Amino acid sequence: MELRRVLLGGVVVVVRRDGEWLAAPDGRRVLADEAIHLAPVEPTKIICCHLNHVSRVREFGIQLPPAPTYFHKPVSALNAHGGEVVRPSNCRWLNLEGEVAIVIGAVTRNVPVDGAAACIAGYTIANDFGLHDFRDTDAGSMLRVKGADTLCPLGPGLVTDWDFADKSIQTRVNGSIVQDGSTAEMAWDMHYLVADIARLITLVPGDVILSGTPAFSRPVVPGDVVEVSVEGLGTLRNVVVEGPVAVSDEVGAQPTETEEVRSTALGGDWEHRGERPPLATTRDQLPYPRVRPRFEA
Repeated sequence: MELRRVLLGGVVVVVRRDGEWLAAPDGRRVLADEAIHLAPVEPTKIICCHLNHVSRVREFGIQLPPAPTYFHKPVSALNAHGGEVVRPSNCRWLNLEGEVAIVIGAVTRNVPVDGAAACIAGYTIANDFGLHDFRDTDAGSMLRVKGADTLCPLGPGLVTDWDFADKSIQTRVNGSIVQDGSTAEMAWDMHYLVADIARLITLVPGDVILSGTPAFSRPVVPGDVVEVSVEGLGTLRNVVVEGPVAVSDEVGAQPTETEEVRSTALGGDWEHRGERPPLATTRDQLPYPRVRPRFEA
């Protein structure tokens, strides 16, 4: 079964997909392609796996750690099927990342891997957009890189009876395939991720875990139409737009274009991939905002 959250008559309604139609509990019906979609769930937290797909690990020429690592997207980053993804006007390195999102269905804490399935409400599609212009300063937390407004589209719906084994994941930009992967190449499956996080963090119904992206995350630009299709889950579609204002230069870290930024954004297309690692960003390469620190020891 596939459930979606849409606006009907200005009111949020949970509808059931019936072919090309969406059916509301009160009998109203709307064509799926004409509906105004919202994110299919309302999470209290969005937790994301850094690296999970073998193709992406190989693209970067690195090794997987013994266990997955994670970062967090604030819920203010939520977006929906059909929503606009904003690239600030003074930024350049906005990357797509098509993947599967796990949606929690029960209060979950300290569950074994073989008990995780009972805690999952279903699955949806995510595009884990990243604004790599801020990677020099936020590489550890990924807060601004992955947490800026609009950078977490989910949808179009929540599928409650989906089997995640050996399912294709494709991302297209303006109709051309740029990512072509599968859940079969994941180092850690959906049940493992739930059990891992729930050892220390209580998950509640609606919470979301993004499970990682295949190779060939690449930059997109305003005007691009980005579609993520997952076998059995449908297609999540968004358009990239330019933000009406630049990120302020009064305070805070400023966008950069260092080797660390470029090498991450371009992945296997970075001109020195396989020759050497990117040069570490030095303090002198980081631009100051207009308001400088009170102390510059």
